[in-house]
Amino acid sequence: MTRGSPPLIGITADLSEASPNGARRYQEATVFLPRRYVSALERAGAVPVALAAQDSAPARRALIGRLDGLLISGGNFDIHPRIYGERPIKQLGIVKPARSDFELEIAALALRRDLPILGICGGAQAINVALGGTLYQDIAAQIAGAAQHEQNGENGHPVRLQSGTRLRRIVGRDTLRVNTTHHQAIKRLGRGLRVDALAEDGVIEGVESTGHEFVLGLQWHPEVLAPRQMVHRRIFSAFVAACRKRRSR
Repeated sequence: MTRGSPPLIGITADLSEASPNGARRYQEATVFLPRRYVSALERAGAVPVALAAQDSAPARRALIGRLDGLLISGGNFDIHPRIYGERPIKQLGIVKPARSDFELEIAALALRRDLPILGICGGAQAINVALGGTLYQDIAAQIAGAAQHEQNGENGHPVRLQSGTRLRRIVGRDTLRVNTTHHQAIKRLGRGLRVDALAEDGVIEGVESTGHEFVLGLQWHPEVLAPRQMVHRRIFSAFVAACRKRRSR
């Protein structure tokens, strides 16, 4: 791409394991990505590309070297707690070691290059773990009095945005109603991260880096809300603008 062309943003894709003795169409392992992530970035003026997990370290470095930004997507899986130094509890969900290994490594590479990063849902947790933070393995089991954060509908609960943060400046509001589908949450913050959004029960819903040009992690799904709500489109516009600025260096 030339300097004036739209920024190229990689989106981490999900992985399904091969199904032994299953239906014919699902016998192979599959790489897939919900269209809504692609649409949100296209709408904001970027060129999105799905990133399949690469086992080779040189391939990962080559991959991140071609990108102007990284979006770490969500998924129905948990990061194994041994990665952040804890033992699993019985409420731990399914884990996808290949995906977690790839996302944590590519996040670390992007952070070292100061590449703009947007983490959504599990992607926010991946940013935190990549920077040395930890997670609550299950909100209901480990946070007394916490609300239900696995919600089916849109605009499920409010979050309070922290003053002076990048996120607060982007959305231009003190509160937002958001849609969350997570049963885990950030516990100890990773290096250089600060909280930028809190739920009413005190659960961390957003983080951002104080030491990078643009690193934002959100526990909700703005890509679902963006088609109908301008306030959530602003998040993608700001991210793509940061990627465009990075490209022009």
